[in-house]
Amino acid sequence: MTNPDHKRWPHIAEREVFAETYGTFDEGRHAAPVDAEGVLKSAVPDSRRIGVMGAVFLILNKMIGTGIFSTPSSIFAATGSVGISLLLWAAGLLHPSLPLEDAFSNAGPAGMLTLSGLSVYLSFGLAIPRSGGEKNYLERIFRQPQFLATSVFAVQMILLGFSAGNSLAFGRYVLLASGRESTDGWAARGIAIACVTFVAVLHSTLPKWGLRLTNALGVFKVLVLLVIVFAGFAALAGHRLVPDPHNFDNIWAIEKGDGYGGGGVYAYATAMLQVIYSYKGWENANYVLGELKNPRRTLSIAAPLAVIGITVLYTLANVAYFAAIPKADIAKSEVIVAGLFFRNVFGESAAARSLPAFVALSNIGNVLAVSFAHSRVNQELAKEGILPYSQFWASNKPFNTPSAAMLLHWIVTVIVLVAPPPGAAYNFLVNLYTYPGAWINACVGGGLIYLQLSKTENWTSPWYTPTLVAVIYVILNVFLALAPFIPPNAAWDASASYPYYVFPLVGMGVLLLGAVYWALWTKVWPRLGGYVVMTERVLDENGVEVSVRYKKVSAQQAAVARGL
Repeated sequence: MTNPDHKRWPHIAEREVFAETYGTFDEGRHAAPVDAEGVLKSAVPDSRRIGVMGAVFLILNKMIGTGIFSTPSSIFAATGSVGISLLLWAAGLLHPSLPLEDAFSNAGPAGMLTLSGLSVYLSFGLAIPRSGGEKNYLERIFRQPQFLATSVFAVQMILLGFSAGNSLAFGRYVLLASGRESTDGWAARGIAIACVTFVAVLHSTLPKWGLRLTNALGVFKVLVLLVIVFAGFAALAGHRLVPDPHNFDNIWAIEKGDGYGGGGVYAYATAMLQVIYSYKGWENANYVLGELKNPRRTLSIAAPLAVIGITVLYTLANVAYFAAIPKADIAKSEVIVAGLFFRNVFGESAAARSLPAFVALSNIGNVLAVSFAHSRVNQELAKEGILPYSQFWASNKPFNTPSAAMLLHWIVTVIVLVAPPPGAAYNFLVNLYTYPGAWINACVGGGLIYLQLSKTENWTSPWYTPTLVAVIYVILNVFLALAPFIPPNAAWDASASYPYYVFPLVGMGVLLLGAVYWALWTKVWPRLGGYVVMTERVLDENGVEVSVRYKKVSAQQAAVARGL
């Protein structure tokens, strides 16, 4: 019904349920201007909106970053098998013309997880075309306890949505290209900080040029991957400067050698996390749907096109590595496996030295894409009043860009770069960045199953995800969430610097910290401050929720509202 006291509480147009005690929530609803697709109109000018190719490059730049040039070493070290390593990467015989469900039926484990996740996120993204990604989906799924899911996601995104892994790899590849030792030391971290600082300043002050550079590096990344793929074909034909490593002899053998094999279930779980880290980015466009042209059409074209194309290139790039690098060298190469490949194929020539620089440029392209998307998510969280000092973090001043939210992303990234002691920091950062997402993804997938099967939720989406696909997505993510707690075999030493249980414990700790923040934000602080947190939902003309904001309302105002 219409609120008769609208003048006294102007941001409430209608009310449905009001709080009875401190720490629960009032709910207001009103209409808002939306476009033809039901997307909330934003302040982003049309000239800065992202089309299909821009969305493809936004996804490409996050997917092709550090992972494919760095993680194949640790993945093979964990499995001890060339065939199983390739199986973890492979998505079968995919072709862009294949329907997504046909591609899924041919996929290997990593491809299965990626394609099933893509389908789940398309279902949500096309149904809820708003910037923010998982935040919007979790809010739609988990309405009780109110704001718990939102708080957990917010803390996870702020604290673990960093660009540290890609920035660190950029620093190490710059050192490699210059002929210096490329260990995980303070020199590499200093370059990494310079990298993320440049990206933050560029996106904050010259957003158009930031997107142009992102698109240009997206094309460049594909070219670098194609160079590796065709060089791999040449290596298979015998054109290399090292003896034939015979890695494809008895390809499915599970071996234990110098630096690889013998890790057990734990090793396979961490290997999968490393592969998923390399594939992360297929959901990148979901974070900025509010800045896409024709969001539903753009997302439905750009996401499958980018994911299927990159999957083919990833698999062939791994074949190239095994064609030119002996197993022990792959296992010990850590983050510079692509650099070792270049040297084994091209020698110490200028071309070999320049190719690591090309990989470094690929890394910075990833930092550009991640920083662009995550700063938008940070700003959405601030706009809704979830973060402390939300008004500051939500501001577009002084460049009409989310510069304050970008600053928050920069601060967390620099802290994560500086905090770990020198050592095997890269693998730790990769696993820490990826691990909590397994829990989030499992909740999103499970939520979609519930919404599709429930008769009371009235769920509709232009994209339908078969229940079996969503179930597989949930099962794979639950495995990735639980397996890292299984102790590795005694002979396995994934990282001498960090015990095996550190990254899952830290990841779980961050998720639990989100629950603590929820209790403080919705229970403790309102009771101490004498106010109530209110939910203000913005609806389109069809009654579909297109925006949400959380406001502090005094106890007196709440009492007036309850009496209406």
